[in-house]
Amino acid sequence: MRRIRECLAKRRVTTYCVITFALTWTFWFAAVYPRALPLMSAGENPLSDPVTVLFVGAGMFFPAIGVVITRLLIGEGFRNAWIGPVHFRQTWRYYLIGWFGPIALVTIGAIAYFALNPGQFDTSMSSFAETAWQMESAGQPMTMSSSQIVALGYAQLALVIVAPLLNCVTCFGEEWGWRGYLLPHLSERCGVRIAVPVSGIIWGLWHAPITVLGHNYGLGYPDWPIIGILAMCCLCVALSYLFSWLTFRAKSCLPAVFAHGALNGCSAAPLMFMAGTANPFVGPAPTGIIGGIGFIVVAALCHISLKRGQETG
Repeated sequence: MRRIRECLAKRRVTTYCVITFALTWTFWFAAVYPRALPLMSAGENPLSDPVTVLFVGAGMFFPAIGVVITRLLIGEGFRNAWIGPVHFRQTWRYYLIGWFGPIALVTIGAIAYFALNPGQFDTSMSSFAETAWQMESAGQPMTMSSSQIVALGYAQLALVIVAPLLNCVTCFGEEWGWRGYLLPHLSERCGVRIAVPVSGIIWGLWHAPITVLGHNYGLGYPDWPIIGILAMCCLCVALSYLFSWLTFRAKSCLPAVFAHGALNGCSAAPLMFMAGTANPFVGPAPTGIIGGIGFIVVAALCHISLKRGQETG
């Protein structure tokens, strides 16, 4: 048993990834795909089904479960788990950046997109109205006026301020795994400059089964699903720089949890002002090259900061 633990400890990054991928993908293929594939065959978006979305969300806890299993297998315990606040009086600013930073970056990306495509900017929130009309055509009674729909839309926008708190449970499931365990151990082996993008690629590939189902990039685009998986990896690398920078600066994954929660809560907000159909590879959502321009610039700045920190450290 001791030799096994020593062998696993030498390969703890591989051990963690194998456990996490195996648990998550097994769950998604067993619980999500049997329900999603018939919907796809019928020409429907499987991620519009609430039960499918619930099972997809449940899979987000497995990176954290993978941490627990890996630590128990190796026998490393739970000291230096990168969870609790460390020197909070000195690091509180990183929690604020995690809370509000993604909201600002999503806003910057949306402004950039609509500045380049002003004809697609719609303050009347016609997408909300279209959803209501679809409900009416499906036989569900329409009880709200257009002005009420717009008011509801703006009320939802106001809720993005508390999104980090609302989403922190599921986001902790991911962030404790990717930033709280994989990133530090990968950094010990190959350095921060390599660990950050590599962990982002691993994170993106981990999403592959649900990217195939339309997560973030939809269905039916050219070279589906390969282009979507590649785009997801690029997105995760860009996000990984900000989340990793926050984690290293605060010596805790909690600011990354807040940042992830904030992003999940506001990423669809620009689509509320979109007239027509959005291209998720372009914008205005942060999944696109223009909608995500704020995160791309910040990723470059974080790369420089992490590089300097490694050189001086």
